Amino acid sequence: MATLASRSGAFTVSATEDLNEISAARLATVDVLMFALTTGELPFADAQKTAVIDFVNNGGGFIGVHSATDTLYQWPDYGRLVGAYFREHPWTQSAVVTVENAAHPTMAGIDRRIPILEEFYTFQTNPRPTVDVLLTLDPASVGAQGDFPLAWAHTVGRGRAYYNALGHFSETWNDARFQTMMLNAIRWVGQR
Repeated sequence: MATLASRSGAFTVSATEDLNEISAARLATVDVLMFALTTGELPFADAQKTAVIDFVNNGGGFIGVHSATDTLYQWPDYGRLVGAYFREHPWTQSAVVTVENAAHPTMAGIDRRIPILEEFYTFQTNPRPTVDVLLTLDPASVGAQGDFPLAWAHTVGRGRAYYNALGHFSETWNDARFQTMMLNAIRWVGQR
């Protein structure tokens, strides 16, 4: 993300693994909060949880990537923010991802069909009823049937949230298509 920020000039990155950095005061200095490759029950205090939800409700942007849905199962407001919780990753292979909503700003410049090697997720509940599904897994490409959303967007209060299940491998993060999605997502959720 730091390389993408430098190359695009569209945003700056302040990355941390220090959970103490998540506070109302710190969030007041940013436009977008991203959880990338998080997992498990992060030990957030109640005030931090309130700060995150208030940040987005009041117009801030949230982006979750890959295992961000495998995070904070005991915090229902986070589940609503990220859009769904991880169930399993039954396919780690090359497959085809389909752009379902090419008109959404986060999908600008993305081909309709994306062949990619990835660890593909399924979710405890299908997020489709409550979000705008942007990417889906082509089930035939993994020998399956069903509806497998992989990226989505939705509004939360006055803010915006975006989730993308891709991103397991460093090759994905270095893929120009994925970088375009991330840049588009930052621009979209960061609008106030």
